[in-house]
Amino acid sequence: MLESLSLTARVAVDVTYALDLVYEYAVPEASLATALPGSRVAVPFGRGNTLKEGVILALTDAPDYQNPKALQSVLDPAPLISSEQLALAKFMKARFFCSLYDALRAIIPVGLWYKIDPGGRHTENVRGKTAEFALLTATAERAAEYAARTKSVPQSEILRYLLRDSYAPLEDIYYYTGAKRPSLKSLEAKGYITIEKREAFRKPQVSELIAAEAISELTDEQTAAYRRFLPLVNSGKPECGLLYGVTGSGKTSVYIRLIEKAASAGRGAIFLVPEISLTPQLTALFIRHFGEAIAVLHSSLTAGQRADEWKRVNNGSASVVIGTRSAVFAPVKNLGLIIIDEEQEGSYISDSSPRYNAVAVAKYRAAKSDAFLLLGSATPSVEAYHAAQSGRYAYAELLERYNRMKLPEVIIADTRDDLNAGRGGAIGSILQAELAQRLEKGEQSILFINRRGANTVVSCPACGYVFNCPNCSMRLTYHKVNGRLMCHLCGHSVPLPYNCPDCHGALKFSGVGTQQVVTEVEALFPGVPLLRMDADALSAGNSHSDILGKFETEKIPILIGTQMVTKGLNFPNVTLVGVINADNSLYASDYRAFERTFALITQVIGRAGRADKPGRAVIQTFSPLHELIQAAAAQDYKAFYALEIETRKLSGAPPFCSLYTLNVSGEERVPTETCAAELRAVCEQLLPQGSLVLGPAPAQVIRVNKRYRYIVTAVTRNDNAIFRAAIADITKRFILDKRFRQLAIYAQN
Repeated sequence: MLESLSLTARVAVDVTYALDLVYEYAVPEASLATALPGSRVAVPFGRGNTLKEGVILALTDAPDYQNPKALQSVLDPAPLISSEQLALAKFMKARFFCSLYDALRAIIPVGLWYKIDPGGRHTENVRGKTAEFALLTATAERAAEYAARTKSVPQSEILRYLLRDSYAPLEDIYYYTGAKRPSLKSLEAKGYITIEKREAFRKPQVSELIAAEAISELTDEQTAAYRRFLPLVNSGKPECGLLYGVTGSGKTSVYIRLIEKAASAGRGAIFLVPEISLTPQLTALFIRHFGEAIAVLHSSLTAGQRADEWKRVNNGSASVVIGTRSAVFAPVKNLGLIIIDEEQEGSYISDSSPRYNAVAVAKYRAAKSDAFLLLGSATPSVEAYHAAQSGRYAYAELLERYNRMKLPEVIIADTRDDLNAGRGGAIGSILQAELAQRLEKGEQSILFINRRGANTVVSCPACGYVFNCPNCSMRLTYHKVNGRLMCHLCGHSVPLPYNCPDCHGALKFSGVGTQQVVTEVEALFPGVPLLRMDADALSAGNSHSDILGKFETEKIPILIGTQMVTKGLNFPNVTLVGVINADNSLYASDYRAFERTFALITQVIGRAGRADKPGRAVIQTFSPLHELIQAAAAQDYKAFYALEIETRKLSGAPPFCSLYTLNVSGEERVPTETCAAELRAVCEQLLPQGSLVLGPAPAQVIRVNKRYRYIVTAVTRNDNAIFRAAIADITKRFILDKRFRQLAIYAQN
């Protein structure tokens, strides 16, 4: 019997990465029934026996240490974390250089976390919601017979309602039948129903403003792609594929058909999108097809909604999950299909610990679940397309739009022509003329600029003073809406002064953001309604679905936004897209700069002409002859790939190698740089032979939030567990070095 054993629990404890070991704790006799692998526990830790949270990984009757401390308490009545999730956390620890506990915490939604109060007691972050339910306890025949003969209309209506489902919240019964509590109590007394309290799930609301069209019959191209991937969904083996499709080619239709097939075989599915702004339209579409089987998981939901959606997935009520990055952890039963739309997007990589890549997590889950992983995009990552061309991924392509409409006609507008003609501003003459035509026809336009705020630089031409952030190596951006200068990295904000603080001269405003574009459009087209969609607009209380729903239903003529408007949006009346300052990201010091710029331009151009009206796009650029701009204008991914893969091959960049960065940050520059230099020397000494170590180099923005940042890059062509273990050991060595106690040090892939 379990009770007769002297058991020790091996626990992952909430400690720093450098101290991340498996700790052993004795299981008190009173906790033997509930102290199981996957259960969260409170444990004393360290010399001071500080109370910390942990997760039981395993139980043993042969501990490695004598006289371990005892668990203080078991927090879960039943294990919350499955054996599969424990294995996933171990993978994440090795792959993403995080503690095992941090990996487990990422897998569980924030609403299910515990918090420790000053007295050391653990309480749930968000409590489950309960409500009264009526359960039909009589047989269906007996209930139907009584409903037909009773003279009580409310009782009859209650039973008829419950005959459609065996139970329902009293709130719904009151709303749909008009019956009152006495009628319910009467039926309970007669033995027809039972009233009891149950957990009521808080479900996210889908805006009624977002229309959801039915999926039409597949085109020949879509059918070919579907048939290419269908055997892989049904193979029962881990497989990976890439669906390349031009914007508007109907990739979503293929996705839905594949999910339907997986569902018909009793297998669950996860569908990831890169931006929260994409979920309203897609959620409405998925609910239309899959109904209550759909669960939605993203950061815009309340903690309670996320927790309840996770519970619905965990108990098998929902088998299809749609969401952003963290939805990759959804505990889908019998997982058979994972789809990652716009797989190249950087938003699939977490920028806080654990710094996981959702695509890598999806590959692991597909391998362990014998599932099919499908990556899709109009602008695939160079690595994914290379894998497809090399035969490692199954491949299909959609080269025509689903309605056979042509891709938008693209005009490359040389910004220098407007400047030479004495015309400044964000809206060039060509784009202005195109906007005027769309307004005259009653059609809609989207203007994209990858900068928010009004002006990105505020300076004094007399003395050269520039408003910089005191905390970061960044200039402050002027926000006209609130009249403040703001840092987009640390949030520092000050009111805009009337004059230069040094010489009291007049200020000059340069650089363009979304707010300045709004101002210019309002001046060019007085009285024309428009909407702005950026982080500032959303933080002001508007949701993605509010803005997009209003744009669609009220036919607002112009939508101005950042990259939130570049992907996945499907509005039939949008016939013009304007790309303002297409060069913004072209010359960033990152080997992915060209890939990201091409993807942004191509994706936003694809928002135009998606229905029965032809679309046009205007790209405003200072580099009209640049090969990347030409390829983006032609919507020619293959031409871009041919150029980029040669550059990557010559420079030794991915996919021909793997890059790992060791990051060091601190409040003082010299100690931070010194640590980074020593880090490089140790890497050169200890990393496996054949590795290349570069740096230390300052980060692209060297100072953020009063901390200097330096990077050491390790390059390897043999990316394996031995190499990653060496990176982890080096990182932990430096974290534990007392000389660098004031520095933050972490590794990232």
